[in-house]
Amino acid sequence: MNTSHQVIIAGAGPVGLLLACELALAKCTVLILEKAADPHSPLKQLPFGIRGLSASSIEALHRRGLLDEMEVPKRLQNPFTGKRSKQAGHFAGIPFEHDNIDTSGWPQGLPYSLLSEMAELEDVLTRRALSLGVEIRRGAGISGLAQDDDGVSVKVSVHAVAGQEPEREQGMRAAWLVGCDGARSVVRKQGGFEFAGTEPEFTGYSAKVDLASAAQLAPGRVVTERGMYFQSQPGYLNLQDFDGGAFHQSGEQVTREHLQAVLRRISGIDVTIDALHIATTWTDRARQATHYRNGRILLAGDAAHIHAPLGGQGLNLGIGDAMNLGWKLAATIHGTAADGLLDSYHAERHPVGERVLDWSRAQVAVMRPTPEGRALNAIFRDLMNTRDGATYFAGRVWGLI
Repeated sequence: MNTSHQVIIAGAGPVGLLLACELALAKCTVLILEKAADPHSPLKQLPFGIRGLSASSIEALHRRGLLDEMEVPKRLQNPFTGKRSKQAGHFAGIPFEHDNIDTSGWPQGLPYSLLSEMAELEDVLTRRALSLGVEIRRGAGISGLAQDDDGVSVKVSVHAVAGQEPEREQGMRAAWLVGCDGARSVVRKQGGFEFAGTEPEFTGYSAKVDLASAAQLAPGRVVTERGMYFQSQPGYLNLQDFDGGAFHQSGEQVTREHLQAVLRRISGIDVTIDALHIATTWTDRARQATHYRNGRILLAGDAAHIHAPLGGQGLNLGIGDAMNLGWKLAATIHGTAADGLLDSYHAERHPVGERVLDWSRAQVAVMRPTPEGRALNAIFRDLMNTRDGATYFAGRVWGLI
């Protein structure tokens, strides 16, 4: 059984990669196991892969010299039009603008918010991790685990092609295991973690399609009695179907016919989708591990907390997890940590995650296609059109308050 690494990280997304970099900087030996054989996906590229970076994430990436390697944040452009956007962010789809925000009470220096692309961020972090000696194995997913007082043993299924039976299984062992393997985390499920929270109200869809007549749909975000549709540019659709998350949880693939039926039902318009190029679904399910550590197993990122992907909060939350955990786990490995240092990871990060989950739930309440939801939406829209309101919401979204 392979025991050459001090830490095994499950998942080669931004959180797992950044955590690996932090550990490697502290002279820890790290192996990343990633189930997907190919890291590239159109859903990680613009425009689907657009993510907003908060002030704390910007500072963390800048401190490690990673921000300068990223080109998308330097452009500060709308990913569809290529122009600088007036919009600084949104709450429940209600925008607030840069010109309406009072930044005089906030420290100056780095930008408060930047646009990033998931694909580029992962590429930058992968290069850095490899340069620091991190080993990354793709097409290798954890299928079983067990821990004892000295470490964690994992069973790894190696896949040459996604969706096919594993070519082989092998055992590995490390002193520590960190699950950064996303919302459906195997590490969380098999590591003895309780995952508490609330069930979804809707299935969200993000898709690129060819419409017979894009002009049939109003531009921007439109709320109806059956849900919401948002056509950011012709053929780029975001939908919210308040079905209790049933379709997403069914695991069915999105077909052209299904998406067309959902769009017609929500919009009330007999719109025709000629072709479906790509689509993904998601929900507003909001859950959080009650503890981020169980012995020698820890969780970070979406493995520790999930919520609706509104405003890029998930990425920023995960970056914060990685920066908090990295040096603490390294100090524990090297025997220089004070008593209780590693447990402070949960104590410090769990409340932050809980706050973000409540922020997400509040947005869903404002988005509901009900009389109550529409009333809340109108009140929040009025509030966010004030300078104080826009400043407050910007501070929350950007992680400044």
